[in-house]
Amino acid sequence: MGNICELFLERERQTLSPYAFLTANTRGRDHPYVPCNMRTEFQRDRDRIIHCQSFRRLMNKTQVFLAPAGDHYRTRLTHTLEVTQIARIIARALRLNEDLTEAAALGHDLGHTPFGHAGEEEMQRLFSPEFTHYRQSLRVVELLERDGAGLNLTWEVRDGIVNHTGSHMASTLEGVIVKFADRIAYINHDIDDACRAGILCTEDIPKELRRTLGETHSKRINTMVGSVIAASTDRPEIRMEPDIQQATDELRGFLFAHVYTNPEAKAEDGKAKGVLAALFAHFRERPEEMPELYRRRMEEEGVERCVCDFISGMTDRYAIDTYRELFIPKVWKT
Repeated sequence: MGNICELFLERERQTLSPYAFLTANTRGRDHPYVPCNMRTEFQRDRDRIIHCQSFRRLMNKTQVFLAPAGDHYRTRLTHTLEVTQIARIIARALRLNEDLTEAAALGHDLGHTPFGHAGEEEMQRLFSPEFTHYRQSLRVVELLERDGAGLNLTWEVRDGIVNHTGSHMASTLEGVIVKFADRIAYINHDIDDACRAGILCTEDIPKELRRTLGETHSKRINTMVGSVIAASTDRPEIRMEPDIQQATDELRGFLFAHVYTNPEAKAEDGKAKGVLAALFAHFRERPEEMPELYRRRMEEEGVERCVCDFISGMTDRYAIDTYRELFIPKVWKT
């Protein structure tokens, strides 16, 4: 079969943009490894992420609506898949490294807590104000996955994961694409879920924003994605056209005012935080009850750090079930 990987690397050199990050230029991995003759390093990273436990757990982690009963609300996994698809489209159009983009997008939320951003806020209160889901995602791939061995991902994929949000900026254009794709995805699918939940209807979105971005879910995504492509083609940067960027920022602000802080949408947040607080207190006092993976680093990093790792990795369902097992009395049956 020969060395298929070399064919991929040569294809990158021949077809990608001068601004693309070539796989051959990777800074590599932290630990020794045997190269694969069928996949490039970023393709291997993608596969390692898809097959890891943390990726599978995303299917039962909150996006916006806590443990939704309906079948059609987004979870952290479906969010990740939407981010990845949007990121790949942009990377392909700009002739950037699609494999690097895909791997970073698939891994960007691996460290997200149960109960979404409510869980993240509670971990900041219980453990450290410095706790963030993106730093925890990096910790997952470096220290916690594969029974503590980590996934041994390339430097560029880890850089894209930890710098996908806030004021942080990835070192590669492919990593920056993930940042834009993440925002495009959640703005639009959170509107869709809020409409499904009866919290919003499309007509609630200001007319000027609908006129600029589009009246429907798909049209808004097309507008935003097309704007990134148009503004970034043949440039050493990723950006949106100024008018679309402004409208996108205003739409995000609208969501914060009407969905993310909506009393109906966030009605269960206090209970969710209470569950995590009770679990944190319990395992801090009884760390021996945690799985062995989370006890290994207690001497080196302290009990609270390890409890945070354990709870952050839980799904919504597992956190609720563990809380019920520990704190809710069982009905006596004879």
